[in-house]
Amino acid sequence: MTYANVGTLGAVPGKRDELVAHLIRSSPELADAGCLLYEVGVNDDQPDTVFVAELWTSAEAHRASLELPEVKASIAEARPLLSGEFGGFAFDVLGSPLRD
Repeated sequence: MTYANVGTLGAVPGKRDELVAHLIRSSPELADAGCLLYEVGVNDDQPDTVFVAELWTSAEAHRASLELPEVKASIAEARPLLSGEFGGFAFDVLGSPLRD
């Protein structure tokens, strides 16, 4: 079952754009791990917040991706840009009017 993870990442003040640049770097490993969509965005009303929407082939694929050496390295590299404020939610996708 397709799995969605939608969240917010708090950025250190003044580091939002640097965090976005880090998050949107090409990562073929994510696709290989089962990531179907990874969209990163901002809202100027929340200048120290980055929004991320992920769609995965399964919750298990998402969890397994966190164990990949490349993903662990990316998280470690991003850590100094993060304020420690996180939010969001996850759910199993039941369907969409855009696909069969």
